[in-house]
Order: sequence, then C-alpha cells, then structure tokens
Amino acid sequence: MTTREPGPIKAAGPRLAVVSGPSGVGKSSVVAEIRRRCPQLFVSVSVTTRSPREGERPGEHYHYVDMATFAGLIERGELLEHAEYAGNFYGTPASPLREALAAGRSALLEIELQGARQIRAAMPGALLVMLVPPSWDVLQLRLSDRGTEDPAARERRLRVARTELEAVGEFDALIVNDDVQRAAEELISLMVGPNISEASGVNE
Repeated sequence: MTTREPGPIKAAGPRLAVVSGPSGVGKSSVVAEIRRRCPQLFVSVSVTTRSPREGERPGEHYHYVDMATFAGLIERGELLEHAEYAGNFYGTPASPLREALAAGRSALLEIELQGARQIRAAMPGALLVMLVPPSWDVLQLRLSDRGTEDPAARERRLRVARTELEAVGEFDALIVNDDVQRAAEELISLMVGPNISEASGVNE
C-alpha cells in the first residue's frame, strides 16, 4: 500500500516521476506493467555498462554500451543523471526525456538512489517514489531466485539495498510491491490520476 502520498495528484502540465528501490524489488516488472497499461506515457530507457540478462532486449530494457561510450556520454553532457551501482554504471539520456516533456507527455524514470537524488536536485518538481519489498526475507529470496549473480555479488546488492531502504524519507511516496499489477496501478494514480487505464484505451 502507499504509505505516504505527495501533495496534488494531478499537475497542470506533464509530470516527471522517478521510481527507485533496491535491486530485486521488481522495478522492471512494475514499469513493464505500466508500459502495457499506459502506452501514452514516456518511459525512459537508461544506458548501462552491464551486460544484458537473459530475456532483456537492447533498446527496451536498457541501452547497453561499453565504458568508453558511457564516458563519452558524460563528457558531452548527454546524460541527465548517472551513477555507479554494484560495479556497473547507469545513466538517463537527457534529450528524449526533455523532448517528451516538451511535447506534453508525462514521463517515468526507473533509476537507482544516486540518480534519484540527482534528479531531485536538477528537477525539484519531480515525483520520487520508492518501491519496497513486502519484507527483507522476500527481497533476499527474489535476488536468490533470479540466479543472475554469484553469492558474493548478491551480498553486495543486499548491503546496498539496506542503504537504499534507509533513504525512504527522501521520497514523496512509498509503494510496497507485493503484487505487480496493484503496485503499477498505485504508481499510475500518483502520476496522472486513477482513470489513466480507461483513457489509454487499453483493455484489461
């Protein structure tokens, strides 16, 4: 459930929302559900230096680049925010996001805590939402079941996760991801109001 809500739900113009949370909390699954329900929203695709996981598609889940390319994006000022997480680098391309907002489309970013802090500093009006697991045990199980990393890498992610969860007070709203569809609906409501699914013409 949403334990804290921001002020006005609806903004006069397009709204930028940032969803963050520890690795394994299900951010990608929630964002994928929002994409399905609300094709009119702009969902930013981050750039990363990590390798694709099984089932991930370039240009849909991430733009996968090497470190030299990533460094060039930083040098040319093409990233709105960037951060290192668990040994890999992530960043948000600036131009597509700015173009979407200028065209009147609300936008959603899925980024880590460091990036969320940078967005808050650069764009104070952005809505920051923390996605959290139902419990610490559930988060550990999700990371283990994912099977994409060795035990040492999982432990590093869990250490980072504790730090991220301690920062929940910096966010405008908190959503517990115990059900992907419900969590997506809550985030949609925070961004643009509860009737977005009807307005989008998506059949549930």
